[in-house]
Amino acid sequence: MPKIRTSRTAAKRFKISKSGKVKFKHAYARHMFTAKNPSQKSRLRRTGILTKADAEKIKIMMPYG
Repeated sequence: MPKIRTSRTAAKRFKISKSGKVKFKHAYARHMFTAKNPSQKSRLRRTGILTKADAEKIKIMMPYG
């Protein structure tokens, strides 16, 4: 039986935590920080957790994660 290939696009954007949750980096955190207030910038620095429905799709793309 052949191995399942990992989606390299998903592997670069997501990480799977020890508890099985899927972590991601927020968008809009690259430039134009003068237009964003401090609380928004603080929230963007944190890693996000995907919802259960989206996480299942990502786990299919990353079978060995």
